[in-house]
Amino acid sequence: MRAFGYIPVREPAEAVRAVRRAPGAAFIAGGTDLLNLMRDGAQRHEHLVDINRLDLASITDSTRGLRIGGLARMRQVAEHRSVRENFPVLAEALEASASPQVRNMATIGGNLLQRTRCGYFRDAASPCNKRTPGSGCPALEGWNRGHAVLGGSEHCIAVHPSDLAVALLALDAVVHLLGPDGPRHVPMDGFHLRPGQAPHVDTVLRPAELITAVEVPRRTTAVRSRYLKLRDRATFEFAVVSVAAVLELRGDRVRDVRLAFGGIATTPWRSPEAEAVLRGAPLTVDAIERAGRALVREAVPRRHNGFKVALVQRALVELLSGLGGLR
Repeated sequence: MRAFGYIPVREPAEAVRAVRRAPGAAFIAGGTDLLNLMRDGAQRHEHLVDINRLDLASITDSTRGLRIGGLARMRQVAEHRSVRENFPVLAEALEASASPQVRNMATIGGNLLQRTRCGYFRDAASPCNKRTPGSGCPALEGWNRGHAVLGGSEHCIAVHPSDLAVALLALDAVVHLLGPDGPRHVPMDGFHLRPGQAPHVDTVLRPAELITAVEVPRRTTAVRSRYLKLRDRATFEFAVVSVAAVLELRGDRVRDVRLAFGGIATTPWRSPEAEAVLRGAPLTVDAIERAGRALVREAVPRRHNGFKVALVQRALVELLSGLGGLR
């Protein structure tokens, strides 16, 4: 790993100023992803601004919803009583993420900003448009078993790896930011960017912006929610396919439903098409299967990842059948 400067800070505004002023600077908290990227040569920073001393780790529960500090640790959030009782999909997604050791260190803000696990991106010797714009995307014709079938472009088909982001997307969460121009907030469904012509830009974050909090609105429907993660091994593994669902039933009919998916797309993926199939209709296996077909209608499978198209549909049936009491 190349040498870098270390800058500790104590206030959010001080952190923003430090990153803005120091060339090649980045924020660091848990460092569970960033330090690996720097060691592998996939990312380079001349300075790291340590934000661990900032007062951004609290979890506040109110009538409006849940406000989670950007520096709250994954384990801390997963074990919070209100999260487990009122937002079970969030607790399940966090507990399905990484290892206990990583969850003890990793922060909520850092998890949302983690980079793709694409092997070409992580290998500094391989071309990669996300790491070196214009160098090419070997995954398009190479080994692409773990890559996206939705949301890709001719420049990148890397999958976003966060379980947490998928759950927050299903919960209509909002990300709060602080930058040189002051505070602002961004809905989760607009936070991550598809690769398009600029795969090296993952989010809408502006230079020197810091995630200060994530707000999850309180809804009674969130109590009936679940997260299903399918992976190659039972622990410490990224999703091949994942589904987050928030379901509200009136009798046997779907009054409202919110579905988000991981492992299949270049961003955490919301499917209004699948939701529209279910909303207002009786919840049946047939209806769920039709929703699954709507989800993958625009899928572009590659040589090694075509199995994901069928697998995510089966995962959706499994999750909603259990959540809706069909089995």
